[in-house]
Amino acid sequence: MDSADLAFYTTTDLINELLRRKTFLGVIVHAEDELRQQGWQGEKIFRVHFNSNLDRETASGLLDVIAERMLPLGED
Repeated sequence: MDSADLAFYTTTDLINELLRRKTFLGVIVHAEDELRQQGWQGEKIFRVHFNSNLDRETASGLLDVIAERMLPLGED
């Protein structure tokens, strides 16, 4: 699929396609509202999705591992 083709799909369509796939094993995190400006201001609400390939506990554990490995802001 050409990346330009993705422009014709909504975020919801793309998320649903991933979640539908039996081969998808992961967690999707996205902003509830689309970013309509350069940069990020104020608080943001995020949504988390996972399919039946993971249970809630496993998905939560995966997010915990990711959070532990993230660098604090400003550190490289």
